[in-house]
Amino acid sequence: MPRPKGDHEARRRDVSEAVWQVLAARGFAGLTLRTVAAELGASTGLLTHYFPTKRALVEYALDLLEQRTLARRRAAGTRTAAPGGRAAPHGPGTLRDALLDILPMTPEAAAGNRIWVSSWDAALADPVLSAGHARRYAAGRDRLTERVAAAQELGALPPGDPAGIAAGAQSFVLGLVVQALFDPEAFPPHRQVELLDDYLASLSGRPGHHDGEGAPEGGAAGVP
Repeated sequence: MPRPKGDHEARRRDVSEAVWQVLAARGFAGLTLRTVAAELGASTGLLTHYFPTKRALVEYALDLLEQRTLARRRAAGTRTAAPGGRAAPHGPGTLRDALLDILPMTPEAAAGNRIWVSSWDAALADPVLSAGHARRYAAGRDRLTERVAAAQELGALPPGDPAGIAAGAQSFVLGLVVQALFDPEAFPPHRQVELLDDYLASLSGRPGHHDGEGAPEGGAAGVP
C-alpha cells in the first residue's frame, strides 16, 4: 500500500536535514550514503530510493545548500546603513549589501562558506557538477550586475560595463571568503568590512573607510 504523501514529504525533510548535518560536520569529502544513513538512523537501502548514485546525492546536497543560502539572504532583508549608522556608500538595496551577505562574518555564514568551498573539489572532478557550479556563479553575477546597474543609475558608481564590474566584485569577495576561512584571526569581520569598503571606494573614486566601528550582524553564506 503506498505511503501517504504527507509521510513521503516528511521523510524527504528528514533526509534533507540529515544531508545538511553531514555537510556541516564533515563537508563534501564526508558526504556518502553511509554517513547520511547513519545520521538519519536508517539503512543505506532506504536512501537509494532517493539517491540511486553518489552523484545524485551530491547534486541534491548542492541544490539544498543553494536553497538555504538564498533563503537566509531573503530572511536577512536589505541593509540600508553602514556600520555605526552611517549611510551606506552606495545607497539602499546595494551592491555592498549583496557582497556583505556572502562574507563569513558570523558562525552560520562561516559554516555555510566552508561547505561551499569544500564542494569545489568534488565539482572540479565531475563535469556535470562543474556545470552546475558554473550556472550558480553565473546567476550570482547576474544578480550583482543588477545591483551595479542600479548604483550607476543613482550616480553612486561611474559609468561602465555593469557585467564586468559585477564579475570583478564577485571575484574579489570570493577571494576574501577563502582568506577569511583559512586565517580568521587576520581577517575578522571588521577587517572584511574594511577591505570590502576600500574595494568599493576604488570603484567609485571615493576614499576608503577605516573607522573601526565593526561589522554588520548579518552575512549569509554562499554564492552571490
